[in-house]
Amino acid sequence: MNFGDAQNRNRKAAEYLQLLGALAAELEKALSAIAQNALPDLEESVVNQQALSGRLTSLVTQICIPLETKAPTSESSLDEDLIQQIRSASDSLQQLNRRYAALLQHSSRSVAQMVGLFNSVRGQIQEASGSRLKVQTWSCQV
Repeated sequence: MNFGDAQNRNRKAAEYLQLLGALAAELEKALSAIAQNALPDLEESVVNQQALSGRLTSLVTQICIPLETKAPTSESSLDEDLIQQIRSASDSLQQLNRRYAALLQHSSRSVAQMVGLFNSVRGQIQEASGSRLKVQTWSCQV
């Protein structure tokens, strides 16, 4: 492995770090869109997340294949500071992803409960009988 290959891998690792940050920003944007009930913003963020995830997957392949095919040398290793930054960004992204997943799961349960509630509304108007005035009530089963 030559110096150029190591430099190229370090450049790709730096791009990977930058994409991790961009993905974290997109997750924050999605969380905010959900909180603000902004469906277009959420949809845009999901599309961006997919594109970023695809690029991250491609970079991992490009960085790891040369390491697997050649014997490890001091030249083949990535910059330690860069590796530490990637680990830190990855940990932060995983925490954010857990928050995002929990919010989506909670939102899904809320939507299911609302659908169940709205599906159970009978919408039948009941009139009082006899000499009383007509009283209208809605019935709902939960």
